[in-house]
Order: sequence, then structure tokens, then C-alpha cells
Amino acid sequence: MKESKLESFQSIYRRACERKGGERVLEAMLQAPLSKAQIEAIPDDRFLAAMTKKVFQSGFVWRVIEQKWPDFETVFFGFDIDKVLLMPDEMLEQKASDKRIVRNYKKVMTVRDNAMMIKDVALERGSFGKFVAGFEKDNITELWAFLKKRGARLGGNTGPYMLRALGIDTFLFSRDVEDYLRKNDIIDGGLTSKKSLSAANAAFAQWHEESGRSLQEISAIVAYSWGTNNQVA
Repeated sequence: MKESKLESFQSIYRRACERKGGERVLEAMLQAPLSKAQIEAIPDDRFLAAMTKKVFQSGFVWRVIEQKWPDFETVFFGFDIDKVLLMPDEMLEQKASDKRIVRNYKKVMTVRDNAMMIKDVALERGSFGKFVAGFEKDNITELWAFLKKRGARLGGNTGPYMLRALGIDTFLFSRDVEDYLRKNDIIDGGLTSKKSLSAANAAFAQWHEESGRSLQEISAIVAYSWGTNNQVA
């Protein structure tokens, strides 16, 4: 990889303002993430619900999952961790044939697997929310890596998008963000390699230091300054 000279956040911000019609318009497009206290207060069942939704949405029509979501909540007992963990394989097989949800056996099995991960962490840290709240701006991709390693089907963009859906501060590898990082020689090779994750995280941490903004806001501003920026950033 060629040596990269990181563009200043102010330069990125000015370009985003120009592309989006001015500072007022750009600022209106940004959303703030939850505070650490708010993250700590997220119940464990909501983490399992968010994980399950993103797992089922992956490679599928998101709209269909949204339409069926109330039934997902019913079928999986409101994602109550202890109730889910009591489900034997035979019950999970029955759930996988339930017409109220999307019938995908392998994805159904992730519900119990991810419940186990959440339970294990909660027993050690008090709650999964407290564990997640402990990650800082400069190591958020370590949380991504944990979700990929310990969770079920939470690798790639699934884990980060799950965090964002809950309001947890993270940047995302949207198409525009990835293209910016590659074209500016911040990352190369595999997008989710340890080297790429570390380099991307370092860049976002630097921009946070410069601006005081959340990773979520910076991610959006980078995307709005670059490419087609049609996606979540």
C-alpha cells in the first residue's frame, strides 16, 4: 500500500457541505448516537432482537423482514434470553417451518447461538450493554471482530449495521465510505482484514480527535463528501 497522508476532517466537511447544498442542509442530515449510559441501559433481549433482524435481513429483502417482525417477536418469546436458551433443537426446527417468519433453518439456529453469547457476556460484565459501552472510538472494530468471532453470522457488515440500528456509535463500510478509504490509500486488500480494520479505525479516530464528532456523524460526512452517497453512512 502506498503511504497515505490523511485528509483533514475540515477538508472533508467543506466538500460535503458543497455537495449537499450548504452547512445547514448537511447538519440536518446528521444523527447523533446514544450516550454510554443509554447503551448500558439497552436490555439484553433488544440486542438479541437486533442481531436476529440483521441476520435475517442479510441477503434478503429488508422490507419483508420488517413486515414480519411482530411475528418474529412472538415466535421467539420477545427474544427473552433465558426462554430462547431453553429451546431444544426440535423446537428450533419447528420454528424454522413457521410460516409467520422467514423459514431459514440455519438463520433460526443463530437466535439461540447469539443468545448464548449475550448470556455469557452478561454473566461476566453485568449486561451486554455494559460490555458494548466499554468500547471507545479508537477500538470499535475490536467490537466488530468480537461479534464476528463469538456471534453467529455477525461478520462482514451485519454486526456493524446491527450496532448502528440500535444507536450505538460506529462508522460503517458503506459503498461510498469504502471507496473513499481505498481511493485515498487508507485501506487496500480485504475490507474486513485485520490490517484494513485497524487502518480504517485509526483514520476515524483521528477525525474524531480533530472534530469532536461521533463516528456515526463522521461516517456520514465522509460518504456525503464522496461518490453517490445514496446509502446509510
